[in-house]
Amino acid sequence: MNERGRPDAAGPPEPPEPPEPVEPFVVPEPLDGERVDRAVALGTGWSRAVVARLVDAGEVLVGGRPVARSRRLRAGEVVEVRAAPAVPAPPGPEPGVPVAVRHEDADVVVVAKPAGLVVHPGAGHEHGTLVNGLLARHPEIAGVGDPYRPGIVHRLDRDTSGLLVVARSARAYESLVGQLARRSVERRYVALVWGHLPAARGLVDAPIGRSQARRTRMAVRDEGKEARTEYEVREVFDAPACSLLECRLRTGRTHQIRVHLAAIGHPVVGDAPYGGARDPIPCPRPFLHAAVLAFDHPATGERLRFEEPLPADLRAVLDALRPSARPGAR
Repeated sequence: MNERGRPDAAGPPEPPEPPEPVEPFVVPEPLDGERVDRAVALGTGWSRAVVARLVDAGEVLVGGRPVARSRRLRAGEVVEVRAAPAVPAPPGPEPGVPVAVRHEDADVVVVAKPAGLVVHPGAGHEHGTLVNGLLARHPEIAGVGDPYRPGIVHRLDRDTSGLLVVARSARAYESLVGQLARRSVERRYVALVWGHLPAARGLVDAPIGRSQARRTRMAVRDEGKEARTEYEVREVFDAPACSLLECRLRTGRTHQIRVHLAAIGHPVVGDAPYGGARDPIPCPRPFLHAAVLAFDHPATGERLRFEEPLPADLRAVLDALRPSARPGAR
């Protein structure tokens, strides 16, 4: 659900520069008692996973000696980081990754991403991503857009299923990113949420930024980026109380639908990080599915529209609820 940046007119972005070496530092009072891996991650901006690998390799010293990642620091101790993480190589083809294609031509590929599949490599997910599978099928996308996210113009969360368009050519990449920036790409999601909403239709207009409490999550924050989500109630259930919504993205922020619905007191069913995992409905993942995708074809200008039905795991959840559907609910 996250729009990427605009394409660079001068060509694809350059590979990232190697991280700068870290000077030895004295543990300040606020970090007294903190784990060494977390303290180094906070100080460098590197991920915990990257720092953990450096600690395990003996490249992080406390008082001149290698330590375990669980070592608790004391204020006044000296921490030395003797190496920086290596710059990762761009992703490569992996034929074993399944790619469910719904449309493809010389410029674009529309795929149905299953839940559990990560879109592109990142911290903790270096292989087995959708991008790796696409590179095996369409090696030319390696030169389209960001070489570390080739062809990718928007994303779906790992546990969100549904439709995604990928660029196969430079002109398609530029066109699709432009359409996303102009908000002319139609993206509609099906979401099951807890409770009954006060109105059949609504708009959540609240800025979203990185959570200060948990950096892997997002939150509604005044200093965040503009974010707007429209919703419409499709079905209402009473046992337990929940509602099936169709949500339309007006912007594309990370975790946008999940954050917005949680912020108005109706978290997505099954969404543990945002308060939606509850016993009455055993949902294997967040009940969120990218059901509709429409955009203008980059070469012909023709409006293309695709619909993807709910996958079996989410259909099973709805089937169990249908006996309690409120009379008159659509």
